[in-house]
Amino acid sequence: MGKRLIQQARGKGGPRYRAPSFRYKGRAAHKGLTKETVQGQVMDILHCSGHTSPLTYIIYEDGEECLSFAPEGIKVGDKVSSGPEADVDIGNTTALRNLPVGSLVYNLESLPGDGGKFVRSSGTFARIVTKTSKKITIELPSKRQRTFSPECRACVGVVAGGGRLDKPILKAGTKHFKMKAKNKLWPKVSGAAQNAVDHPFGNSRSSRKSKARPVPK
Repeated sequence: MGKRLIQQARGKGGPRYRAPSFRYKGRAAHKGLTKETVQGQVMDILHCSGHTSPLTYIIYEDGEECLSFAPEGIKVGDKVSSGPEADVDIGNTTALRNLPVGSLVYNLESLPGDGGKFVRSSGTFARIVTKTSKKITIELPSKRQRTFSPECRACVGVVAGGGRLDKPILKAGTKHFKMKAKNKLWPKVSGAAQNAVDHPFGNSRSSRKSKARPVPK
C-alpha cells in the first residue's frame, strides 16, 4: 500500500508540519486600544526566530508590556507613544486618519484593534496615497493599492532588517538551519524523483515527464 503524499501528511497536522511557536518570543502586535495617548519606553531589542525583523520590548506607563516590530533608527531607551494624539515620529502607533499623505507606515491593521496584519516583514513599508473621511488608500510593498478604515492603526517608519536578503546563503547547511528555525519542509523532492510507493509519478523504470497526460479514450 502506498504512502501519503506530502500534502496529505501536512493536512493531518503532525509535529513535522507545525510551527515551533513555543520557542518564539511572543506575538508582535500593537498596544491595546486606549482613548488617551500613552507613552512608553523601549527596554530591549530582541531576536526572534519566528520573525524576519528584530522586535522591540516596550513597557508603557500604564503598565502594559508589548512586543512590536523594530523600525529603522530606533534604539534602547527611546520613547514611543500609542494613541490618537501620538506624534508622527518613528515607532509611534496611531490611527491612519491622524497621519498625513505620504507617510511611511508598517504593521497595518486590517480591522481596527486587531493588532496589525499587513507589512510586517523586514525592510518593508507602505505609503499613504489618498485620504477621505471614510477610507484611506495605501500602497503596499507589492505596489498594490488597498483601502483601509481611518480607524485602523499603524506604526510610523520602516521595518528594520532591510538587508536580510542581500547576503547569499552559499551552503546547503546554512539553508538547512534557516528552514529548521521555522520547521519548514526542506529540501523539496519532485514527484518523479521519488519511489513508486511515495508518489504516483515515482518509479525507477521511467522518468518521463509526460506521464501526467490524461488517458486517451
